[in-house]
Amino acid sequence: MTATLKDVALRAGVSTSAVSRTFTAGASVSEKMRRKVEKAAAELGYSPNFLARSLTTRRTKLIGLVSNNFHNPIFLEVFDLFTRGLQDRGLRPLLVNLSDETDPEHSVQMLQQYSVDGVIVASSTLPPAFSKAFRDKGMAVVNTFGRYASSPDVHVVGIDNAEAGRIAARELAARGYKNVGFLGGPETATSTTDRLRGFTEEIARHPDMSCSHSFATAYSFQAGRTEMLRLLETGHAEAYFCGDDVLSIGVLSAIRDRGLQVPQDIGVIGLNDMEIASWQNIALTTIHQPIRQIINSSVELMVAMLDEPDRYPEARLFPCQVIERETLRPRVQTG
Repeated sequence: MTATLKDVALRAGVSTSAVSRTFTAGASVSEKMRRKVEKAAAELGYSPNFLARSLTTRRTKLIGLVSNNFHNPIFLEVFDLFTRGLQDRGLRPLLVNLSDETDPEHSVQMLQQYSVDGVIVASSTLPPAFSKAFRDKGMAVVNTFGRYASSPDVHVVGIDNAEAGRIAARELAARGYKNVGFLGGPETATSTTDRLRGFTEEIARHPDMSCSHSFATAYSFQAGRTEMLRLLETGHAEAYFCGDDVLSIGVLSAIRDRGLQVPQDIGVIGLNDMEIASWQNIALTTIHQPIRQIINSSVELMVAMLDEPDRYPEARLFPCQVIERETLRPRVQTG
């Protein structure tokens, strides 16, 4: 039979409240008492029942980790970093798949049923209303990779997607490309619209450049490949800014299947700097998004909100930089 808190108390010769305090972070207990209780617990193989404890502490330490893009390999890294970061702080992630979800109400109800202490919405495509729906139900919320706003409704941690678009445009201009294209993810995704806006704004500052745009149905390899195959049939640009690395890899596949070379015939720049982008057979020039720092900051904010629920929402932005590999031609030498 599983050892109980009462069994540990009897073995250690202390009260059940002393055992409870020993396994409660921040509770007052002497070092001598702690050693005695921990020794008895180890002998009995006792582990605290955190779900039972939540009935008295009113804290489950469950954090809803919500996302909607499970087809994108970058989220393997995202989930790995999030789960480890939360667990290192004594919190437990509850993974929620929002793929094809258009109404946040179902997810709000589910997370309320689990009595989560907070919610992290890890998505660059969901509208801000999703995060706000959790906040409106009194939950602590952080929107990781969310849309930047100077006065956000919830905490937002990520990059300035419009600036990422401008970075890509400047990079293509510096390499002498004149006819360029934007190939984004889903047209309604906030990340797509913001990256396109920044890209076209910067291109407009170069009178000798022209710009087209198109959209893939998802941030996925197959969606990027399908859209690029269509463009190759109807007329393509000299170079493309793809709104995501996995789209870019689909684009590279389509270009090479048509007997064209990268970057000699068509240039490609992505965004994210996922691990596969550095593989020798891909060698994608891309814009690095500091995912580890973004996730660490998101976890820090969540921990702070659990202690300070009324903390005023803030936006934390992290800078991006171009990672040079082999899918764009060299910069034009000047002077």
